[in-house]
Amino acid sequence: MEHKKEFGKAVEKKVESTVKKVVKVIAMVILGIVVFLLANYLLMRLWNWLMPDLFGVGTVTYWQALGVFILAKLIFGFGGGGGGKSKGSSHKKKIKSSHKCTPWRRDFDQWKHYDQFWKEEGEEAFKAYVDKIKNENHDTSEEK
Repeated sequence: MEHKKEFGKAVEKKVESTVKKVVKVIAMVILGIVVFLLANYLLMRLWNWLMPDLFGVGTVTYWQALGVFILAKLIFGFGGGGGGKSKGSSHKKKIKSSHKCTPWRRDFDQWKHYDQFWKEEGEEAFKAYVDKIKNENHDTSEEK
């Protein structure tokens, strides 16, 4: 008799636990739907507030806003790519910091001489270049 009571309590706890899980899942689904519909409503309100004044487009209905929302999600993704680093993200290319931008690297130590160069030769070289361009443009305009 005692064994039946223990078994009954165990079954009762299992059913209670399962019911709680089902209620939580249903509540989360309902909450997700409400958040989705609220986001769609906010999209419609923002569109109707901003877009006609900024770009001269018409207003949208709730269902048109839903279509824009779904289209944007399809184009730009559903935002599931965030979060921390995981071992499962092997599809992303790993770049070592020592190899970043290797083709574009320059020896920036040489740039410390730039100001001195500009003072000594740069202004004169630039003036000569501008005069050369003016003469070339002047010659082509005379030919026309």
